[in-house]
Amino acid sequence: MKRRSKAGGKLVRPRHAKAAVTPKPRGRTRAGIGRNIAATPSGDEAFAQLSATSEVLKIIGASQGRLEPVFQALLERAARLCEAKFGILWLYEDGGFRLGAMHNAPRAFAEAVAQREPVFRPGPLTPLASVIATKQVVHVPDYAASEAYKQRYVSAVRMVEQAGARTLLNVPMLRDEELIGDLSIYRQEVRPFTERQIALVQNFAAQAVIAIENTRLLNELRESLQQQTATAEVLKTISRTAFDLQRVLETLLENAVLLSGAKHGMIFRYDGEYCRAAADYNNPPGLLELWQRTLIRAGRQTATGRALLERRPVQITDVQADPDYAFPEALKLQSFRTVLAVPLLREGVPLGTIAMWKTEVAPFTDRQIELVTTFADQAVIAIENVRLFDEIQDKSRQLEVASQHKSQFLANMSHELRTPLNAILGYTELMADGVYGQLPEKTLGVLKRLESNGKHLLGLINDVLDLSKIEAGQLVLELSDYSLEDIAQTVRSTLEPLAVDKKLGFKVQVASKLPAGHGDGRRLTQVLINLVGNAIKFTDTGEVVIKAEAIDGSFHLSVRDTGPGISATDQAKLFQEFQQADNAITRKKGGTGLGLAISKRIIEMHGGKIWVESQVGQGSTFAFTVPVHVSQQVQAT
Repeated sequence: MKRRSKAGGKLVRPRHAKAAVTPKPRGRTRAGIGRNIAATPSGDEAFAQLSATSEVLKIIGASQGRLEPVFQALLERAARLCEAKFGILWLYEDGGFRLGAMHNAPRAFAEAVAQREPVFRPGPLTPLASVIATKQVVHVPDYAASEAYKQRYVSAVRMVEQAGARTLLNVPMLRDEELIGDLSIYRQEVRPFTERQIALVQNFAAQAVIAIENTRLLNELRESLQQQTATAEVLKTISRTAFDLQRVLETLLENAVLLSGAKHGMIFRYDGEYCRAAADYNNPPGLLELWQRTLIRAGRQTATGRALLERRPVQITDVQADPDYAFPEALKLQSFRTVLAVPLLREGVPLGTIAMWKTEVAPFTDRQIELVTTFADQAVIAIENVRLFDEIQDKSRQLEVASQHKSQFLANMSHELRTPLNAILGYTELMADGVYGQLPEKTLGVLKRLESNGKHLLGLINDVLDLSKIEAGQLVLELSDYSLEDIAQTVRSTLEPLAVDKKLGFKVQVASKLPAGHGDGRRLTQVLINLVGNAIKFTDTGEVVIKAEAIDGSFHLSVRDTGPGISATDQAKLFQEFQQADNAITRKKGGTGLGLAISKRIIEMHGGKIWVESQVGQGSTFAFTVPVHVSQQVQAT
């Protein structure tokens, strides 16, 4: 193979290479990254190499994601073992190189490198340009004889004249054939590196790739944990303060800004025409006021306007270079460059945006945009929850007002109906008693039916009036002493004729020596009459039994019948207003379904409880308990 002289300025290939600038690889490392050379050192050299490799692996294991100590260790050992003066590790990104680490470089050269652009593109004849083009080792025996130096490339001149570099070795750092960096070592004399030294640097380059990959995975794991922690924090805030929308939005925004690497943030609410600031994070004084008085429409002038218009995340890499961005007032208050706006969408309809800014040109990654989109979805959920809650609250207030009006209407109507009905019943009784003269037998029969139906209608009106008073909070118990035996006997004398007419057995079992009660005896009598009246009405054969006793400071009363029984489904709704057991018997017997609802309210106002036990075909038992002594009325539920 032909070789140019040192003065020829061409990049020189190692003697063993046939057609490339790197020794032919014979396999990959165990991690599948980089290349190995089958040059086998021996003796002290092999031991030194193994020791250096072991030390580097220990540093990688202890680095906890910090690459700087790993890079420094790699460069130091590579330079020492290969008898080089200094070393540089470059990281490849966006078609150029960024300084990763530097070891023992001459001071003037190191300062010059530090002052250059963070990412630079090497000239076409330089070793780094060859690494990009070939992804292979570049070995330059004498850089002062290279074409790049002869043409006075700034980097070549700086390397030779400032750093004193003569022999160069550039080893690419590869991950699955993808270039991610370069590890270079330099001698200040013309002395080419051996095949074993090149192989050793290749191994160090592979270890650098392993360290970078480990750090990437570790950072992704940390980022994932941070995101999960932040999401849990947001969900906790939503669950604890579900209807404090301002606090929820501020928590969402803070976490979105911090986890996406932004500097400032804002959440906007959209009313279909304009966007208004709803929450902000870490903004300078005056910016929130500016956004609050500035109405944003869907359009191209701002990132938020574009997100509303396009209904998708919008990123402006540099607002100062964007021809459509037009918000100079904001730029005066805050020097921002990269902007991201993510819409808050409910079924495709925008409710607002999450917007955030960076003060430098640093685009948000796809992962960060996806994260902010997740927070935007949570913001939509929070906004919807509050909207639905407010709607429910408003409906509840409207229903409460309507219920009060209904109760007041029923109370007034019942009162107005009861007055003339009492007069009708009074005149009917007087006519039946002959006060206005003797009447024919047939007329008396009509008057009795009129009186019976009138009393039934009066009972229904009284039930509606009682229920209306309870719902309006106007029913007040008249607390005084009463005798339970007297209540039981009153009920017997009132309803026994009805049982006799149906040929039913009617029993009253009252325990002896019951204590005197304190409560509303008249209302308790009303409850017991209702229960016994229902039992007689729905029982066609058998008996009705009243049982009363005192246990542990409470009166226990029950009414048992041998009627048709009640299904479990019907039992669940018996004590609701205007509800009855839904069967042929109840439809035949009639009724409004108010008696049990009123009885339940009266018992609960005494601090007691009422219930039913029944099976279809085996009769029913209605029972209630009330304290023997009721000191004050309990609010009915």
